[in-house]
Amino acid sequence: MRTTGKPLAPLLLIVLIGSLLITGCAPAKETVRVGSKEYTEQLILGQITLLALENAGYSVEDKTGVAGSNKVRSALLTKEIDVYWEYTGTGWLSHLQHDNPLTESQSCYESVRDEDRKNGIEWLPYAPFNNTYTVMMRKAQAESLGIQTLSQLGAYQSTHPEQLSFAVDHEFTARSDGLPGLETTYGFKMKEDKTIVMDNAIVYKALKENQAEIGMGFSTDGRIQAFGLVNIEDDKAFFPAYNPSANVRTEFADKNPKLVELLGQIAAKLDNAAIMQMNYLVDIEQKVPRDVAQAWMKDVGLLP
Repeated sequence: MRTTGKPLAPLLLIVLIGSLLITGCAPAKETVRVGSKEYTEQLILGQITLLALENAGYSVEDKTGVAGSNKVRSALLTKEIDVYWEYTGTGWLSHLQHDNPLTESQSCYESVRDEDRKNGIEWLPYAPFNNTYTVMMRKAQAESLGIQTLSQLGAYQSTHPEQLSFAVDHEFTARSDGLPGLETTYGFKMKEDKTIVMDNAIVYKALKENQAEIGMGFSTDGRIQAFGLVNIEDDKAFFPAYNPSANVRTEFADKNPKLVELLGQIAAKLDNAAIMQMNYLVDIEQKVPRDVAQAWMKDVGLLP
């Protein structure tokens, strides 16, 4: 006996309505809003995070490029963003407003992590790279003078006060974790006419072009490699620790354990060599942060 399609219509209608009801009752997929500060290294970290979350199936919104540490921190606290990478030294000295710099990476991380939990912020496992202040010289000159450590530089400067000029920015001349503390720790004193104050962005070029012999900078800047400079070892651990850690709100972390695990896996692979190379590719070779981040993630097995 041939059947007709008519009896199926009510059944199809019931199935359709049921499907709509189920869809309507299901919670909408939460979008993870990823922030960052506005400079190269932070833009790279933001893109690494976006790419990793996208690959893991998360819906994401790119809110990177916020100008200033306080503004991006505020965006996290007010739920405008859900995650960004902050530096432990910034957390300790700026956000938590301590006066005593912490120079050992693990102890700085633990101190910031434990105290900031009271503010509802979780500091996820920190990355090995340390973007702290650094003292730089041209590699060839450092080798010719036999200077590898700041102790050696301090000793040389004390006996040859007229020979080396030091390019610094204005902030570095006044900070306790800048030139004054550096001189005290390493036992030397820069002469006023040998201290050249300029914008930090110009220091690297000034060293490259022999306008100064010593310069202050940031240890993971790509221009160090590009301009033939070298970081002088801080052998007395004077400069504060500035290791990056993904910051999320505590309640967000509790709801997203897989995301927390994923960010920890990323952090473990971010060493000084990796971030310096990525900074170099963006700043010197003018590559796009997302492209640089993607290539690195493929190289280390974070993306297929």
